[in-house]
Amino acid sequence: MGWLHWERFMCNTDCDTDPDNCISERLYMQMADMMVKDGWKEAGYEYVCIDDCWPSYQRDARGRLQADPKRFPGGIKKLADYVHSKGLKLGIYADVGEKTCAGYPGSLGYYETDAQTFADWDVDLLKFDGCNLKWTLLGDGYIKMSEALNKTGRSILYSCEWPLYEWPFQKPNYTAIRETCNHWRNFNDVFDSWNSIKSILDWTASHQDIIVPSAGPGGWNDPDMLVIGNFGLSHDQQESQMALWAIMAAPLLMSNDLRDICPRSKDLLQNRRIIEISQDPLGKQGHRSAKGNHFEVWERPLSKNRLAVAVLNLQEIGGPRGFAISGVPSWKVCDPQCNVTLILPQYKEMGVQTKESKLILKVNPSGTALLTVTPINDFGRYPNDYVKLCVTF
Repeated sequence: MGWLHWERFMCNTDCDTDPDNCISERLYMQMADMMVKDGWKEAGYEYVCIDDCWPSYQRDARGRLQADPKRFPGGIKKLADYVHSKGLKLGIYADVGEKTCAGYPGSLGYYETDAQTFADWDVDLLKFDGCNLKWTLLGDGYIKMSEALNKTGRSILYSCEWPLYEWPFQKPNYTAIRETCNHWRNFNDVFDSWNSIKSILDWTASHQDIIVPSAGPGGWNDPDMLVIGNFGLSHDQQESQMALWAIMAAPLLMSNDLRDICPRSKDLLQNRRIIEISQDPLGKQGHRSAKGNHFEVWERPLSKNRLAVAVLNLQEIGGPRGFAISGVPSWKVCDPQCNVTLILPQYKEMGVQTKESKLILKVNPSGTALLTVTPINDFGRYPNDYVKLCVTF
């Protein structure tokens, strides 16, 4: 959980005319300050992550990456010290190829040098992109950087984009990816739009038989950043992204401006009940279990035999629509009884329910109802192993 600059701030290096929003040490220091001041750290967000466009265009005389001296006058080590002084962690960005996606120096031929440099700077996370390298060399490059990071002796979370760049050519080897990376991107970059969110959900659902089994403690599928608190999503759509990212056991890396975020978006991102689903210790990724009539049902098994359910209304016209809770494929856990808690769109204890309950959920257009289901007296167990299950109603 944390904050990453890319979707909101992109490659803005113009600190002369836009000093408040350019990629500079000032931006990350301010975000670190806000994460402590406004409750983000307390809610569980701990990484402050730099994306592309931070380095100088030239390596130093010893072949090491160096930060742009004008925008990062103190250097990355000083920035890491500042972030650590707040009780937070610092993430940085590099690329497996000759150059980064934005044209800055890549790590090809410098894997050990760059890994040691990041360790010397006390970096805590590396986002390792996949631009500017022949796709057949991706696996070797990602594995070599993993080995180089481990060789430093410093614990550095390793965020890969290996499958994202391999999917256009062949089905990636998720066994090797999980052995190499801590989380990995599979699909396109997220944009600040509902169409982008829907495309990520569609891709994930259509490939879930392949990617869901690979996820678990130590390695996670990454559907990309949370864009909650920006410009392109209605509040219902923001709730849908938050709910579905929790169901997908996704890293929760926000890309927004914490200095200027609306209170409703902040409350949503800090909602402890949603975060508890996201960070559930069982570590099982959820999946889409049913679709039809412009609804989708997504389910995630939780610890203590509980179940998280998200009902997404894909219709983008009209008003709230009713969804019968009996349409949830795993509603059988409520035989004989279960306790249901509605988390979104607003918290409500729904009380004791049975398999025959006629409960109707009202779901806004492009919105999501998120709930947890707890079998009573341990009757009815939700399977902890992922099972291919998708029904049409």
